[in-house]
Amino acid sequence: MLLTIIIFILVLSILVFVHELGHFAVAKKFKVKVEEFGIGFSPRIFGWQIWREPETAIKKWRIIRGNREIIEEDQKFGTVYSLNWLPLGGFVKIKGENGEEQEDADSFASHSIWQRFLILSAGVAMNGVLAMILIIIGFMIGMPQTTGDVGPSAQISEHKIQIVKVFKDSPASKAELKVGDVIMGIDNQQFNNYSGLQKYVAEHSGQKLNYKIKRGSAEIISQITPEIRQETGKGGVGVAISETGIVKYPWHIAIWQGIKTTFILIWAILVAFFELFKGLILGHGLSAEMAGPVGIAALTGEVARMGFVYLMQFIALLSINLAILNFLPFPALDGGRILFLIIEKIKGSPVKKELENIAHSIGFLLLMLLVVVVTCKDISRFGNVFKTIWEKIVNKM
Repeated sequence: MLLTIIIFILVLSILVFVHELGHFAVAKKFKVKVEEFGIGFSPRIFGWQIWREPETAIKKWRIIRGNREIIEEDQKFGTVYSLNWLPLGGFVKIKGENGEEQEDADSFASHSIWQRFLILSAGVAMNGVLAMILIIIGFMIGMPQTTGDVGPSAQISEHKIQIVKVFKDSPASKAELKVGDVIMGIDNQQFNNYSGLQKYVAEHSGQKLNYKIKRGSAEIISQITPEIRQETGKGGVGVAISETGIVKYPWHIAIWQGIKTTFILIWAILVAFFELFKGLILGHGLSAEMAGPVGIAALTGEVARMGFVYLMQFIALLSINLAILNFLPFPALDGGRILFLIIEKIKGSPVKKELENIAHSIGFLLLMLLVVVVTCKDISRFGNVFKTIWEKIVNKM
């Protein structure tokens, strides 16, 4: 559990740090003053500043100890790079980001709409770039993927038949099969492809079959009786399966495959978000499971146990999700701030800062409420895990 928490903190820190680095880099590019770039969140452990002597152009260092306030004297020496106590990503403090100091040339508020748009969009873009780099590296060293449409230059290893969906109230659901389970065989028979497996199951509808399942490092024997499924009209246990493997490409092809896969994932996640919001608007409720910090932490631990390349793939997916979520036109998110820029462009003048700040504050409270609700749902789902951990802690006391 401790290792899971450490890995989760590292993953979250990487995602947030890269996001804030995007804002920082583009703000610097447009000569907007960055007052502080922090690793982790306050309180501050210490900070440092780097500047050049005007006469000699020699670089010098300056240390700011503790969590004291950054005063005007400190700001003469440029950006404060700080290390903070809460290891959850980082933050960037940009001069004029809330509309103040519009008369200063180095203020965010004094720059043109398109420059502010690029600064606000840079965090999302960096999360997309991070995902792309991770996927490219994954294809260079070998990454799990379906093998149905791989190119001729791909090298495939660890071929397996894997469950990608379990239908509700199906024999597989009642047998507690899960997405990600590997079907190693049925009735001591092994299958080289899913068509052979599907044919065998369809031919034995109504008969009890012994499924040999691999879940992580564990092997499970599960007895399941196929039935005529409404969605296919054939015998089945209610799962969707796919042939998967570790796919590796030559480096020059891996670059193209990584770029292409990143955009395919972006589109797939956009469609998933659309279906999610459509269900909410039409009153159908949530059409998919949502995970909060607790759920993501639990998933991170499970993926980490599967291996480094699986964790890398998971980070790429989280990075794309973070980018898309943060770009939604909702107050308090980057997308919400961009929405106010669009309104400013249309009406020819900025929205009153008091009104915008109220909108962002309400948006932030709603987001925190959503996090609390989803976290409570996560705790109820993973309650047995936390109960076991707590009992172990108490027994050791």
